[in-house]
Amino acid sequence: MTATTGKIWIVDDDQSIRWVLDKALSGAGFETTLFRCAEEVLGRVETERPDVILADIRMPGQSGVELLQTLGQVYKGLPVILMTAYGDLDSAVSAYREGAFEYLPKPFDVDDAVSLVRRALNRNSKLVSTGPTIRSNIVGEAASMQAVFRIVGRLSRSSMSVLICGESGTGKELLARAIYDNSPRVGAPFIALNSASIPVELLESELFGHERGAFTGADAQRHGRFEQADGGTLFLDEIGDMPVDLQTRLLRVLADGSFYRVGGHQPLRVDVRIIAATHQDLEARVAEGSFREDLYHRLNVIAIALPPLRDRPEDVPALARQFLDVAAHQLEVEPKALSSAALDNLMQRRWRGNVRELENLCQRLTVMAPGRVIDVADLLPETPGGKPLEKELTANHWQLALAQVVTRKITDGQQQLLEELGPQFERVLLSTALTMTHGRKQRAAELLGWGRNTLTRKLKLLNLD
Repeated sequence: MTATTGKIWIVDDDQSIRWVLDKALSGAGFETTLFRCAEEVLGRVETERPDVILADIRMPGQSGVELLQTLGQVYKGLPVILMTAYGDLDSAVSAYREGAFEYLPKPFDVDDAVSLVRRALNRNSKLVSTGPTIRSNIVGEAASMQAVFRIVGRLSRSSMSVLICGESGTGKELLARAIYDNSPRVGAPFIALNSASIPVELLESELFGHERGAFTGADAQRHGRFEQADGGTLFLDEIGDMPVDLQTRLLRVLADGSFYRVGGHQPLRVDVRIIAATHQDLEARVAEGSFREDLYHRLNVIAIALPPLRDRPEDVPALARQFLDVAAHQLEVEPKALSSAALDNLMQRRWRGNVRELENLCQRLTVMAPGRVIDVADLLPETPGGKPLEKELTANHWQLALAQVVTRKITDGQQQLLEELGPQFERVLLSTALTMTHGRKQRAAELLGWGRNTLTRKLKLLNLD
């Protein structure tokens, strides 16, 4: 078989997609057959076998993934390329886990589709299913995010080291958890450590643990993050801030899996997958001598670049809907919606804080926007430089908003208002404080004027733990 021959079956309920692929592939010398649904394919595959199948994931009747599963039981190694117009990580991971040759997001370039079919014809190695798909709430229709999804899908059978690069707020830890959730190590520990949040003098003990008496205050033996993550995954956030002397120790662990606790004399061995993340340019840090080049290459086995939100404005609507729904669920209120004008405004913003800034804005709007539909007037204005211009929320502002809520509920005949609104008020305090402290409970308790035990009790009582 040459690269320009082969029977290609195209399965899609969209006639325009079938027409475009038919013209492109037949023009490239392939023999094409068109199908509207998976059932038509299954009725014909019993008597005829194609060389490559392109199938849409979402179709009436059986989905493309279900078709792939059925075909995998009959024809091992048959290349199936799954297509989708829905930009989410779950679709990509499902495609690869169930044995798809490749995942092709719509809209696609027809030349890329033809090239992909040629590769499918010339390569017989297949991915196999490794278990059920793990759900993730990462979404993104932009081409740059689709590229990220495909990498995660390809990594679903791997335990290679991964380096995630991206600006602050782009969701690096969320992506690290998605890689873990869709890996062979899911179920084993996932341990996260932010190198920038730990004092330098404590970071070595945090990573490698210490023996009793190793230093003043070391009253007992302590297992470090590497021991805690043995058999699983260790996420090292802001790896670029790690001191050079600790980089040397980290390099040894990555090289042979062995290390010593602080003050220890017995070597320990662990099996840990490393996912590192940074907002810095590590190549520049290597050039200036503040980051070890050999460690950089050891970490940079698979590199994933998370794009800033300003470079993918088409993802703002889906992200905003998701964040508004989550905030409403946390506060036990009806989700709010964005007007078309408000959505246009958000899509044009620079988002210096990236996805985290959008998430915080949606939480604020869920609490503060007076109506069910959020309009431009409810949004915080943005300066020409892209930095949000915060409105000072004085006591009069939030008290007035609260008074409006109470008035509306009393007008509707509701009673026991304190029993309803009191927990909601505390949920706002807790969720906002934890968001601002990135989940650090001790710091959140200090900000709220509570003890750590009080905060823990409130989290359980309010189902926020």
